[in-house]
Amino acid sequence: MSRFNARSTRPAVHSPVTTTGERTATHEGATGHLRDAKSELFLLAVSNFVGQDVFYEKGGDRDDRYTQLIRQLAVEDPEWTAGLLGWLRGEGNMRTAAIVGAAEFVKARLDADRISDGFNGSIVWNRRVIASVLQRPDEPGEMLGYWTSKYGRKLPKPVKRGIADAVQRLYTGKSLLKYDTASKGYRFGDVLNLVHAAPGPGKPWQGDLFQYALDRRHNPDAAVPPTSNRTLTARQELMALSLEERRAVVTSEGGAERLAAAGMTWEALAGWIQGPMDAAAWEAIIPNMGVMALARNLRNFDEAGVSDEVAAQICARFTDPEQVARSRMFPFRWWAAYKHAPSLRWAHALEQALGHSLANVPALSGRTLILVDRSPSMFPGYHFSTPNQSDITLAEQAAVFGSALAMRAESPTLIEFGGSSKAIDVPKGGSVLKLIEQYGQNDGTDIPTAIKKHYSGHNRVIIVTDEQTRPGWLPSNMERFGGMRETAIDDLVPQTVPVYMWNMAGYKPGIMPSGTAVRHTLGGLTDQAFRMVPLLEAGRDANWPWIGQTA
Repeated sequence: MSRFNARSTRPAVHSPVTTTGERTATHEGATGHLRDAKSELFLLAVSNFVGQDVFYEKGGDRDDRYTQLIRQLAVEDPEWTAGLLGWLRGEGNMRTAAIVGAAEFVKARLDADRISDGFNGSIVWNRRVIASVLQRPDEPGEMLGYWTSKYGRKLPKPVKRGIADAVQRLYTGKSLLKYDTASKGYRFGDVLNLVHAAPGPGKPWQGDLFQYALDRRHNPDAAVPPTSNRTLTARQELMALSLEERRAVVTSEGGAERLAAAGMTWEALAGWIQGPMDAAAWEAIIPNMGVMALARNLRNFDEAGVSDEVAAQICARFTDPEQVARSRMFPFRWWAAYKHAPSLRWAHALEQALGHSLANVPALSGRTLILVDRSPSMFPGYHFSTPNQSDITLAEQAAVFGSALAMRAESPTLIEFGGSSKAIDVPKGGSVLKLIEQYGQNDGTDIPTAIKKHYSGHNRVIIVTDEQTRPGWLPSNMERFGGMRETAIDDLVPQTVPVYMWNMAGYKPGIMPSGTAVRHTLGGLTDQAFRMVPLLEAGRDANWPWIGQTA
């Protein structure tokens, strides 16, 4: 009989979101646990739609907490913070938070007189971070708008050079037509004036493009598209057509190709034809629309009477995993498309698209207890709105993750909870979208009571929540809270059973210690963090997503 080489003697695995051992209180008054600065920043960053209130935290307070953490870590650990910001704008898909974070990163380092450091001073962090978060052609102007509104019109060299690097990469004739509009405070020409970007390496055509952008800004009546840019000249030709000729282009064979050659978007088309976006107009522009634009316009397609043939072409794109991946849509956006589409002709394709967007959700073996928070703080309109200020609530976003986990698990127990809880039946081979429709709304948040009621020898517990549980029963609050006495999760689930807390809102206090042994906190609005679960259960440490995993 083995006395020492038992399973319990294997080294404990570690996950990156770590508590410090210091205790606090949740926003509902239960015992909470503070996280280290990196962990707090990560969970906040992946759920922070800048400037927007959440249930327990005003938008301004939330943004101040975010910028303070960025500024602290930009000086203490620039390599880690730069990695976070680049990943946040990329796989994390948090556009505004990444831009704000990069600006505050640079400001903090300039204030601390840290121009470059790292590997013997060889990495110019400030310029690199600015360039890394600017991934869409309108974002150089967004960066300028944020910086000048907060710190004035004097631009430090790293900001100028980082923006100029992004301009070389992003500015094309098509992007100018799409994003250089009068509604912007900083037009392409303004950006070029301020950062003095030269044409990029191997892009001599940008010289003519940049001059045209300057002319459009400062002398629009005399601006002439360069003949070297076919997209711009094609658009000029279309704009010269009469209204009757424009309608003829829309309905003609080859019309879609002509619109595409001129960089015509569906938004621009509506103004160009100066008439209704009927079926013919939509069918002419649909081949040129991105996957996200298609998903957001399904109701418009149905109301306009777009044909089933064209609808089938759209569905084919939704079922293509590569196109879904390139769209970088949050999984809950596919639920939103399904929720708002009048016709069921889209349903199967949307189910497949949702599955592609959740490719990292593992098929967990054994028995899995999945708890999905349906308390008032997960819904809009109670005190404040959810972070994205859409009609897709945090509760629905949590249901997307919980339902996908349940549908793929070998033996799931799916529970919706608040102050009370109940099981949801998970049909084998069923639809995630249909399963999401089964959830209701609950009162209060009582995580320990839900665990005690439903945990029964499961192999793991996964809780999708904002973590702001109430304190449980005490003589002083029995009428208010009910339930059982406040009980730690460690007293309800054996120390040999993993508990994964999926944090949906990024609040400062957590409900359990995390980062070592079998207690782990994950976060984000994409499926990226689910990759950690199989690693941890295989006895491997999980690292920050932009760093890679430890063997």
